[in-house]
Amino acid sequence: QVQLVESGGGLVQPGGSLRLSCAASVSIFNFNAMGWYRQAPGKQRELVARISNIGRTNYADSAKGRFTIPMDNVKNTINLQMNSLKPEDTAVYYCNVVRELGYETWGQGTQVTVSS
Repeated sequence: QVQLVESGGGLVQPGGSLRLSCAASVSIFNFNAMGWYRQAPGKQRELVARISNIGRTNYADSAKGRFTIPMDNVKNTINLQMNSLKPEDTAVYYCNVVRELGYETWGQGTQVTVSS
């Protein structure tokens, strides 16, 4: 029943910043966990950053210190703020939410390309 709509992807230069947004159709207070994953061609989808409803966070080692996941519980959006971007950050980024019993929903994916 939950729908997630992503936006904000595009082309950015190395060292630049980009902000992705994931708009949920319901209050984000319904979610046990919220976060972002990414998948590069030929690779498995991997965790980028995630936060639980009690404030626990998980970051990929490559994302620590560069990425954050600010949220807006009024607009029901889950954002990914990416700073100091590197070419290896190039991937399709997917928003993900988890509800009770582990039921999860994925966004449609948005392409991020880091290149000069």
